Amino acid sequence: MKKGEMIEEAIKKSLELVNRSNIAMVGTIGNDNFPNIKAMINAKHDGLKEIWFSTNTSSKRITQLKLSNKTCVYFVDFDEWEGLMLIGKTEIKRDKESREMLWEEGCEQYYPLGIDDPDYSVLHFTAETGDYYKSPCKVSFLIPENLE
Repeated sequence: MKKGEMIEEAIKKSLELVNRSNIAMVGTIGNDNFPNIKAMINAKHDGLKEIWFSTNTSSKRITQLKLSNKTCVYFVDFDEWEGLMLIGKTEIKRDKESREMLWEEGCEQYYPLGIDDPDYSVLHFTAETGDYYKSPCKVSFLIPENLE
């Protein structure tokens, strides 16, 4: 298989993995400059380029992202020995439109004051590159702007 075909296939398989994943591992840079990983609900995504998560404004993740917005997001399927690491940057969103986009029944469990809870923030991750792993292969690629 040619390199272009390998990348095209890796992007296709990566998107399938993200579509079936409920959880993503989100990596940020800690206050001590060491990596920090947290499992987060894959709340919404637009292809591989953009992924949204919700979190508490009071969380250490918000504090870390204010210091460095460099982030990685990792999806894994343990049964298939398949993984995807996306590298990019995360923006903290507190606007009503972002909050409404992710709000659903049950969110009040985490944000008891509702959609306007000051402890409710949205993380908007924008990927720049990806590394797709399917044993024994690894394919690195730039994130396409538009994926159907």
